[in-house]
Amino acid sequence: MFRFHLRLFAWLTLLAFLLGGIVLLFRAPLRAWAYAVTGEEELLAQVKGAGQYIGNVARPQPHFQDETAVRYVDVNPFGINTFLEQEVEEAKRERSLQMIREAGLGWIRQEFPWEDIEIHGKGDFQDRRWEPYRSAWDKYDNIVALADKYGIQIIARLDNPPAWSRAENNAWNAKYPPDDYNDFGDFVYAVVSRYRGRIKFYQIWNEPNLVDEWGEVSAQEYVNLLKIAYTRAKAADPDCVILAGALAATIELDGHTQGRGISDLIYLQQMYDAGAAAYFDILSIQGYGLWSGPTDRRMHPRVIRFGRPEYIREIMVKNGDAHKPIWISELSWSYPPEGIPPIYGRVRDEATRARYVVEAYQRIGAEWPWVGVTCFWFFKRATDLERGEAWYYFRMVEPDFTPLPVYEEMRRYIASRGE
Repeated sequence: MFRFHLRLFAWLTLLAFLLGGIVLLFRAPLRAWAYAVTGEEELLAQVKGAGQYIGNVARPQPHFQDETAVRYVDVNPFGINTFLEQEVEEAKRERSLQMIREAGLGWIRQEFPWEDIEIHGKGDFQDRRWEPYRSAWDKYDNIVALADKYGIQIIARLDNPPAWSRAENNAWNAKYPPDDYNDFGDFVYAVVSRYRGRIKFYQIWNEPNLVDEWGEVSAQEYVNLLKIAYTRAKAADPDCVILAGALAATIELDGHTQGRGISDLIYLQQMYDAGAAAYFDILSIQGYGLWSGPTDRRMHPRVIRFGRPEYIREIMVKNGDAHKPIWISELSWSYPPEGIPPIYGRVRDEATRARYVVEAYQRIGAEWPWVGVTCFWFFKRATDLERGEAWYYFRMVEPDFTPLPVYEEMRRYIASRGE
């Protein structure tokens, strides 16, 4: 009986604590504190999140070695992902870059898809898919020229092999790597040679730790490809800077084709074990907030939150790469309409999404001196045919160039910084 009463007392005490916490959190200052450490807007989520934040003390926290000088961080930190290669009209490419420059964004992360440049066979840079035939370089020359015109730097993303580079063509997935990595190395050499002195930064692949982007995930195989690409790029332009393929934040452990991928934390260490450190200048990662805001400071390696780059930084430090920066290749929150499954999270409204993005840049600037460029995902799509897809709702501007609140909020924020 005594133990029953003791347990009852313990439960009542816990209930009283929780109720007291709820009452206290109704007070504005404490609600503000709860948001500042949990990134949660709703009361009950804040109460639960506050307890999880306090739980940080029970887990080892990352160490960053912030006193180390880091390269490639003294730059305009504001970038954005573009799909300019999908705009048929040159005027729309130019309007995109005009708006990007007017917002104060200094970078575009733009794919140069291998399958759209070396289309029909090795060494063949003609586009004969439609008449009149033309050089496959024309579109990309135009993009580079427009970026020059508006003073915008390019992070050129190199991936997406052509069907001819695999014996099975596109039978499995058009994004899977080629049979011979040297074919990719030749493509990298061709791109870097052509744009030497005009494009300096190149990213080798995207999300290689995901099945959708690589097939049967293997850090060793990715490093084999990265080594060839790095070597060929530096041969073409010794001054170019190579970004490793952006790692997707995931907690998956199955890297086979029936799974989704391998945790970015595990995969990065596997990359280092395979000798990757000698073959990239900048590490790139994805930086989504998903279900909570940018102020979320709850740290757990098995839960994906905005603070996850801190774990990535610790791995870099442990492997002797404290002098290298992280660049965040994709950052955003999503507001899909009702009826679209919120597989990437859903914020309250577009105004909240705009606020979160600005707060994310503020946190990065104030707390992560080892982060250089952060690229918003994404500017716009050429059409609205993908509006039934959840990822479509990360856009900053509608296909007809109508800006969403996040565009105006970012423009005001960047202007206030004098970038």
